[in-house]
Amino acid sequence: MAWSKYVNLTDDYILLNFEVILVSARQVAKSEKSESEESSLRLAVLIDADNAQAAVIEGLLAEIARFGEATVKRIYGDFTATSSASWKKVLQKYAIKPVQQFAYTTGKNATDSALIIDAMDLLYTRKFDGFCLITSDSDFTGLAMRLREEGLTVYGFGEKKTPDAFRNACHKFVFTEILRSTPATESADSAAKARTRKKSTKTKTATKSIEQKPEFPEAFVLSALEQSVDDNGWTSLGVFGSYLTKLQPDFDSRLFGYKKLSDLVKAKEDLFDVEERQTAGSNRKVLYLRARN
Repeated sequence: MAWSKYVNLTDDYILLNFEVILVSARQVAKSEKSESEESSLRLAVLIDADNAQAAVIEGLLAEIARFGEATVKRIYGDFTATSSASWKKVLQKYAIKPVQQFAYTTGKNATDSALIIDAMDLLYTRKFDGFCLITSDSDFTGLAMRLREEGLTVYGFGEKKTPDAFRNACHKFVFTEILRSTPATESADSAAKARTRKKSTKTKTATKSIEQKPEFPEAFVLSALEQSVDDNGWTSLGVFGSYLTKLQPDFDSRLFGYKKLSDLVKAKEDLFDVEERQTAGSNRKVLYLRARN
């Protein structure tokens, strides 16, 4: 009888340990899934050719790849016009589907309507986790808001001239000037050059403005930090970065000369105390920060 109890206890012990191991394995799998979840977002990329430049396409697609997979890539514009000559050279290389829109009437923009209609069609397929809208036109503010109401993530990409309304309607807004590997020029096409002397001047001005770093918004950053810290005054870099983006979708450390937010935080020694902490159960280290007293 005593031996029978011992065997039962041993079996229960083994079973309990097996269950613990199984639960641990599930937790690890769940953790790994959550870490890769963001990079697996299915994104629809819609480009307004009338208000975007082909010179940034390589950097643009690389930036989008940070957020997820560009499942659909479409560009809208009148590709019979000389103004779209630069776009025609990159469409095939980057597998972007052109949607032709003729300018039937002067002063009316058929491109906007076509893009919005397609966006709504794609929305109701329920196949996408988010949209990337590449434009500097505030006319797409309503579209961005509508997509957000449906629970989708909206990434905006445009020049610094983009109105605040559209920037703030996006979850995240990226200035295309910081995506340029070299100063932008219009198409080498002679017809485009003849047409765009004025446009070229604007491009050079935009490039020059991005080279001149804007003033660092110290008060805003410290205020955001204060609202994201725990009871001990510390917060992780991820939480802090997420909070910054929610408050100001177009905040980007690259505007101030730092490739990553972590680089900015470490460089601002007069503003932040930083320390790296080991993550429980892994070899990964997480950066934490607090306001320097």
